[in-house]
Amino acid sequence: MFAVIVNTITILIGASVGLLLRKGLPESISDAMMKGLGLCTIVIGIQGMIEEENILVLILSTIIGIVIGEWLDVDGRINRAAESLTSRFTGKGEGAKIAQAFVTSCLIMNVGAMTIVGSLDAGLRGNFSMLYTKSLLDLISGIPMAAAMGVGVMGSALFTLVFQGGIVLLAEYIAPYLSETLIKELICTGSLMILAIGLNMLELTKLKVLNYLPGLLVVPLALKLMQALGL
Repeated sequence: MFAVIVNTITILIGASVGLLLRKGLPESISDAMMKGLGLCTIVIGIQGMIEEENILVLILSTIIGIVIGEWLDVDGRINRAAESLTSRFTGKGEGAKIAQAFVTSCLIMNVGAMTIVGSLDAGLRGNFSMLYTKSLLDLISGIPMAAAMGVGVMGSALFTLVFQGGIVLLAEYIAPYLSETLIKELICTGSLMILAIGLNMLELTKLKVLNYLPGLLVVPLALKLMQALGL
């Protein structure tokens, strides 16, 4: 669990440095950084999707996830909640930006084999090397993300603490259910969302990526269905 705490602290440090840099940046540079970060986000998304082994799982998970997300209005609910929480301290419309920064940084920092496998390795074998490596990467990536997107990136530290910490503490119980195939499919589906975020950051699309999030919960069911059908 110590490695998870270290990871949480490194994110806070990186994001804090980024916020300090953000204060002195002209708007033109901040916008340029956002576009550059958008390109990097697209690359991260594509890299995560390369290992896709069953495209039907990805399609089924994404489509059903979007239907659920649109039905529940996940995007609208989260943005309204963020606006309500931040309206006293920020300008109008800033809540949606904070929510976007939060979700973007959470996905980039926590969707990947390093997070899931590293946390399982820490919980089952007491091997923290992968999480320490991830901590260094998050420290570095947190700086440009916070500089470009703002304070919402800080929230990913709490998410990392809860998400990774949960896997570490429950590793013994959840490891039997997290097959290598399931981990790959979760990463691929999450990477599709990261790709969508990158397109939004470049202002090429206006996708409601928050409505895609239920797709991650659908992945295990879609994988079971495909396996049952022999596909």
